[in-house]
Amino acid sequence: MRAIQASDLSSIDSYQPVELPLPSPGRGEVRLKVSACGVGYVDALVALGRYQVKPTLPHVPGGEVAGWIDAVGEGVDGLAVGKRVLAQVNGGFAQFALAQIASVRGLPDRMSMAQAAGFRVNYVTALHALRDRAHLKPGETLLVIGAAGGTGLAAVQIGKLLGARVIGVASTEAKRAAVQRQGADATLDREPEGWRERLKAIAPDGIDVVFDPVSGPLLQLAFRSLRWGGRHLVIGFASGAIPALPVNLPLLKGAALVGVDYRQFAAVYEAAYAGQELGELLDWVADGRLDPPVGRVFGFDQYREALAFALSGEGIGKTLFEVAGA
Repeated sequence: MRAIQASDLSSIDSYQPVELPLPSPGRGEVRLKVSACGVGYVDALVALGRYQVKPTLPHVPGGEVAGWIDAVGEGVDGLAVGKRVLAQVNGGFAQFALAQIASVRGLPDRMSMAQAAGFRVNYVTALHALRDRAHLKPGETLLVIGAAGGTGLAAVQIGKLLGARVIGVASTEAKRAAVQRQGADATLDREPEGWRERLKAIAPDGIDVVFDPVSGPLLQLAFRSLRWGGRHLVIGFASGAIPALPVNLPLLKGAALVGVDYRQFAAVYEAAYAGQELGELLDWVADGRLDPPVGRVFGFDQYREALAFALSGEGIGKTLFEVAGA
């Protein structure tokens, strides 16, 4: 099978097309014929060895795919060859990949492969953050920083489904327009100078929850804009920096800085509950309440461009690496 692989993580140029043996599913595994692989900011960091979890070498990027079941291993029931599924894998930049059956979910009829390939991580992160960690209530005001990214757009959509008023922060007019198309009630730029005053014009009584995958120069400004009892969700550090927050601010506002780590939530501490939430989200897609947008799609020979684009933060929605037809 064709795959994209690197023997070192020094740069994106280390990755090359290779021919690898077709993997055989073991007990409790299925082999997927991959249609597309989601490529997020974290995927690009992992591919370059810059994430806290280092991959083994040689490395095939990509951990979130959509495709068709191609073969099943011993002990696998209820998953027939040809079924459309999404799954977590090690090495999604390949024509075929193995997945543990616990990570495999069938797709609703109305869900495309492109939608499914970038769905799981972003949407379970958003639902877990807003409902489980922030306890977002109907009628509260939610501010989403980095709202045009894959996780940000998911938070905009989930926030609206949970009954919040949503304000999306994005860097360009095109991104802000995309955020509004996904249901945001208002949008705002991210220029720090005068930013709190512009936010106050939109939300004069303050905000209740901040969803922040960027953790950049707006972190302290957004925290200062929280109402009493507000919650600031730290999702990630797409800005590349780790800003400081004066600890008197949580005291003065009765507010909380809350960490959200989907990887540990799903893989270490609450795997069963994470699976339930994924099922709930897929039900929302099936009944039409949730319609995930598709980000920019790169072909198989554009693997370097896909990784670079995901790392750049320039995209709207989650970047996709298309494998089918490679």
